[in-house]
Parts: sequence; structure tokens; C-alpha cells
Amino acid sequence: MKRKISPVFGTALILVFLVTMSCTFDYGETGSSERELPDLVMENVEYVRVRSADPIARFQAERAERYEKQGLMKLQNFIFEQYGERGEEVNVTGKAGNASVDIETGDIVMTVGVSLEVESEDIIIETELLDWRDDPRILSTGTEDEVNVLRENGTSFTGVGLRADARRRTFEFSGVVSGTFIHDDDESTALSGEDE
Repeated sequence: MKRKISPVFGTALILVFLVTMSCTFDYGETGSSERELPDLVMENVEYVRVRSADPIARFQAERAERYEKQGLMKLQNFIFEQYGERGEEVNVTGKAGNASVDIETGDIVMTVGVSLEVESEDIIIETELLDWRDDPRILSTGTEDEVNVLRENGTSFTGVGLRADARRRTFEFSGVVSGTFIHDDDESTALSGEDE
């Protein structure tokens, strides 16, 4: 004997089935989302880094997020000063829209409107990405990143792919360099073509 299902009962069964199917929840992986959240968030921050009781750097940021497990501090609207020997005078100043600081090593990656002024070298560097490695004292951009270099004496040139060694006081470009380099004795040299 065949049983017929009434249309009302059949509709109710379909509705119950649809409701139970549409009420599933995806909680995702809790561990990965927790790692992405900062352990500490601060606004309008001023931070001084000290080594052997002497200040070596000071920075200010509109927002700072600290990630303990990754050992990182992420900064927004970042300005900084680096002190000379024994924290006596400021030698380097700079700014960037964003920065990521390795808490242990002092390495910094800066992005968005980066400007760096080195007083002792009379040089200003402007680019969109700048990477500072503290231990080897190396400053670099990506190999395809454009960099503007300016000096008070009128030197002004643009290059691609900067790598500067602060210990050796040398810098080089991986690509094309063009502009004007003015020597201290007022001779000027036009630069163009591939850097050697």
C-alpha cells in the first residue's frame, strides 16, 4: 500500500531541511586568526630604543601594534631620529607611512612616502620602500624600486635598486641612474645610463 504525503506535511519537511542546511556555521581556524591580532595597540606613541644606557633611536607613530609571537611592531605615520655616538646628537631623521620593526634585531622595513635624511653625509633619500638591516648596517630598496637622492649642494639624481653599506660608506644601484652629481669643489657631472 502506497502512502501519500500531504502537501502541507511535505512543505514542512522541505522547510525543516532547508533551515537546517542554512544554519551551519563556519568558525574558521581560531589559532590563525588569533596570531594575526596584535597583543598591544597604542596610539600617539613615542618610543626610545636604548643600548648600554644611551639612547640610539627615538620614534613617534600615530598607531603602533605589537605582535609578541612574531617579534614585530607595526607602525603607521612613523617618524624617527637616530642618535650619534653616546646619544649626544641626532644624525639621521626619517618618516614613512608604514613601518614594520623587528623587536629583537632592530631591522626596519618602511613603506609609503619614505624619506630619510642623513645629516653627517648631507644626503636625503626618497622612495616608496626602504629596508634597514641593523647588524650588517645595510640600507636597500627592491631591485626595481626608484630612489631619489638629493644633497644641499644641488646634487639631484634618480636611480633604481639602491643598496647602501653604512659601514663602508658606499652605495650602488642595480639599474639606471640619471641626474646631476655635484662634487664639493663645484664641478658637476651629469649621470645617465646603467650604474657601474
